[in-house]
Formats: sequence, structure tokens, C-alpha cells
Amino acid sequence: MEKTIRIKYHTDKIDRLCYVDGKSDWIDLRSAEDVKLKAGEHRLISLGISVQLPEGYEMITAPRSSTFRNYGLLQSNSIGVVDESYCGDNDILRMPVYATRDTEIRVNDRIGQFRIIEHQPKIVFEEVETLGNRDRGGFGSTGRA
Repeated sequence: MEKTIRIKYHTDKIDRLCYVDGKSDWIDLRSAEDVKLKAGEHRLISLGISVQLPEGYEMITAPRSSTFRNYGLLQSNSIGVVDESYCGDNDILRMPVYATRDTEIRVNDRIGQFRIIEHQPKIVFEEVETLGNRDRGGFGSTGRA
């Protein structure tokens, strides 16, 4: 089922949102400004858009897999969560980054990506003495030979 996200562009210098290959669940986000950062600097980079999500949905943002390799940037909040109430004309999406080396980002560079997901259902927590399941070996055990 298709859902509509209303988009307000704050610049005509970035490409419009679209699926890159027609198959991906994630959609690229682009820098709406030229940015020069020195190693150790933090910055909120404008992504040049405001959005109105469908009711009952939220947006998850993350760096692209090449963002660290190409620019030495880490998204400083690991992932971003945009809820449906962040929908005003001036609620511009931004990517908080930390530079691990001197770097330069240009307008329209693809630095982030997003997808939308439905809100999680209401959860009830049941406290128990045991879960009654087989242990898998604890944190970090997956993938050991």
C-alpha cells in the first residue's frame, strides 16, 4: 500500500527525493549546503527539506554506508528518529555529524538515508523469573567458528 509524505524543499539545489534503483527501502538524503569541517568538529548539516509523514508513521535516518569512507563523518546520534509531529514548514531535517578528519561536503552530496516505519504497538511488560529459552552464548557470540 502506498503512503504519501508531503515534502517542502527549502532549496532548488538538491535533487528531489526518489528511490535510487527502484528497489531499495531506503531513500537518500542530500546536503543542502557546502560544509567544511576540521577533525573533531560537530555540525548540524541541513538536508534542505521539511516533511509531513503519514499518520501513525515515523522516519528513521542514518548515514549512507559510504558516508564515513568518503567524508570521515559519523552521525553523532547514531540514528535519527523523526516523529509525525515534526511537520512544520521550518522543521528542517538536519544531520548531526562529527568529523573524524578534515573534510568537505558539497551541496547535493548524498550523506544520509531514511525509511519510514509504523509506530510500534503498545507493549505490556511482564516480569518473570526465567524466560525458559536456550541461551545463544551471550553478547558477541554470533558468528564465532
